[in-house]
Amino acid sequence: MDMLQGSLLDKIILFALPLAASSILQQLFNAVDVAVVGRFASSRALAAVGSNTAVISLLVNMFVGVSMGANVLIASYIGKKENEGIHRAIHTAAILAAAAGTVLLVTGLFIARPVLTLMKTPDNVIDLAVLYLRIYCLGMPFIMVYNFGAAILRSMGDTKRPLYCLILSGIINTLLNLVLVIVFHLGVAGVAIATVVSNVVSAGLVVYFLLHENPPFRLRFQDIKIYPAEMVKTLKIGIPAGLQGMVFPLANMVIQSAINEFGSDVMAGSTAAQNYEYMTYFVINAFAQTAVTFTSQNYAAGYDKRCKKVLKETLLAGCLSCLVLSLVFVLGKKPFISVFTSDAKVAEFAYVRMMHVMLFEFLTGTYEITGAALRGKGYSMTPAFLTIFGTCLLRPLWVATVCRKYHTFGVLMSVYPVSWVLTGVLMAAAYIVIQKYVMAKSVKP
Repeated sequence: MDMLQGSLLDKIILFALPLAASSILQQLFNAVDVAVVGRFASSRALAAVGSNTAVISLLVNMFVGVSMGANVLIASYIGKKENEGIHRAIHTAAILAAAAGTVLLVTGLFIARPVLTLMKTPDNVIDLAVLYLRIYCLGMPFIMVYNFGAAILRSMGDTKRPLYCLILSGIINTLLNLVLVIVFHLGVAGVAIATVVSNVVSAGLVVYFLLHENPPFRLRFQDIKIYPAEMVKTLKIGIPAGLQGMVFPLANMVIQSAINEFGSDVMAGSTAAQNYEYMTYFVINAFAQTAVTFTSQNYAAGYDKRCKKVLKETLLAGCLSCLVLSLVFVLGKKPFISVFTSDAKVAEFAYVRMMHVMLFEFLTGTYEITGAALRGKGYSMTPAFLTIFGTCLLRPLWVATVCRKYHTFGVLMSVYPVSWVLTGVLMAAAYIVIQKYVMAKSVKP
């Protein structure tokens, strides 16, 4: 895909849709985990899987952010037409993927019980939750390989093959879920094992694609090593992006702890609603990743006016698409939630979360996409800092103050749109300031 010439909107949509489809598909297959244990195991098993969401996000997001650094670096080399730089960046990313996966595997096995205990996971759920998390962590190296490999493919404009990887691995995940839970009665262990196997498949496919790619994008095992300059550039952009990604699960762990205090029915209802909530967010995230890649290439080539158009069109398309999908889920909330639970009490709590959170999910685009545009220009610390301020500080403060006075599930969920509005306003102001006072320079017409 030529991101440097011609119209933008059609290319943005063609790039973003497979990204959104990949993430939504991945969430659908994750939702199968939840639906299978909710329907064929128990509400306790459903709560156990859901209680791990924030912990898994915390473990994974830091290194997924680093993979974004590789995406930005490779895309900028493409914009500058520096083939040797592309080669070095790809093989440095391979080292980072292997190291990240190993760290996450070891860390996850050791922190599972202490972290879940700290989050006030109920006694009737914690053993199942620990079992799920420890098995899940066995697949961390493969999750990292897939994410870094997909980032490399995205940097060159290819969002379709990562989607193909997820389609095949997701089908395998679904079939294994059904067999291991319904036939062999393995419960949460069964869905965790199925997830690990599916991650092995997706990682293997993306490595296969890179091994057979045309130079300079081809992966060669004998060339895998650390190239210091590329390592520094990748981490300079990737670490702040990773920190930003970690902020949400950190803050959400506080919220999950507050949810846990309401009991297993609320935990189960929240988990059911979250599956659809993530799908709406993934639309925003797809357009944010699109903004990063398009901005990186165009900024490296000197087309700053084109970068402004990228931001405008990704922001409009992303927020509007997210709002439409959110309305579909909210208007059809009863049949959608019934996929995960037949318990009327659990379903009511799911509806509360959908009304307080999902309807306003489009607001995440105001800071995710704008922050991505800044990151594409090399300004990664600013969006990370503003996100930390707008979420990591506000959400725990809300739990400790507002929720203590008005102790209801609805009030607790209201923290999400409040934090999104605050962070969006701060990010928009930062973009205007940086564009006006820092980014002003002579550019190509």
